[in-house]
Amino acid sequence: MKTYLVTGGAGFIGSNFVHYMLEKYNDIRIVNLDKLTYAGNLENLKEIEKNSNYIFIQGDICDKELVEKLFNEYDINYVINFAAESHVDRSIKDPEIFALTNVLGTVNLLNCAKNAWEIEKGFKKGVKFLQVSTDEVYGSLGEAGYFVETTPVDSHSPYSASKAGSDLMVKAYFDTFKIPMNITRCSNNYGPYQFPEKLIPLLINNCLQHADLPVYGDGLNIRDWLYVVDHCKAIDMVLSGGRVGEVYNIGGHNEKANIEIVNSVISYLNENVDKEITDKLIKHVEDRLGHDRRYGIDPSKIKDELGWYPETTFEVGIKKTIQWYLDNGDWMKNVTSGEYQKYYKKMYKGV
Repeated sequence: MKTYLVTGGAGFIGSNFVHYMLEKYNDIRIVNLDKLTYAGNLENLKEIEKNSNYIFIQGDICDKELVEKLFNEYDINYVINFAAESHVDRSIKDPEIFALTNVLGTVNLLNCAKNAWEIEKGFKKGVKFLQVSTDEVYGSLGEAGYFVETTPVDSHSPYSASKAGSDLMVKAYFDTFKIPMNITRCSNNYGPYQFPEKLIPLLINNCLQHADLPVYGDGLNIRDWLYVVDHCKAIDMVLSGGRVGEVYNIGGHNEKANIEIVNSVISYLNENVDKEITDKLIKHVEDRLGHDRRYGIDPSKIKDELGWYPETTFEVGIKKTIQWYLDNGDWMKNVTSGEYQKYYKKMYKGV
């Protein structure tokens, strides 16, 4: 039985990945290590928490003693590192925690993996470290062109700089020690279990509350949107078939301006839930510092080498996503209480 150490597996993408893998395979074991900060939510994992091949551990990837213990106790084959501070606005307010978790935490995982997997003539067979990263490390695009795996890193926010730093450490451990690894860089994910500081669930929640919808600047910043289950499938394929040492970009070919996303959510909710949800709720707010204008990913490499492609169109994915939040109102209510409310008021003051 192969054992996967999934870090940050109570967060948005991590929890979707855990669900995806346990639904697809019955001969694997998942050890889920999550610090349970504000974005980690055990409610995301209720359906599987009693599975015999699933173990949850609350802890920090920076905790060397704990991570070493997990490698010794569970004979880890794969590390899938989702654990990260991931919100750009938060990184502007507190860059230090992003460097600590995203860079030093990744180095700790790498050291523990290296020590556990290294043998006299290299590394054990059937082991791999997969770093889950972001297209934001590449910086900003103009009106044309796409990010490819050889695009130079040009980070503009403390968040993306910390992710670039962790990516480069993973690459350095491959170049220096030959630790088997891959790096994946994805576009904006959306889907179930996403914490409502992110655009789409924030819009859904505010619409249902008839609250203002904060839109940065002119709303014309463009992102490539990827349904989270398609992303999980891609990670699985890279783990099993990706060439060791390679970077793979994972994109949805769904480029949308932020204001288009806002209008898509309004339109669906207006038609299916409440006619009082209209574009009158939109309120433009001061643009984010260092706000990249456009991201766009060319996923040709993962398509050509592994046969992956995004199966979910945005038109289908956004409806599935909105409906999930409508069907899981208690989940939204629970995660939008307490500290999140304080954070929301601080970040979008005046809205």
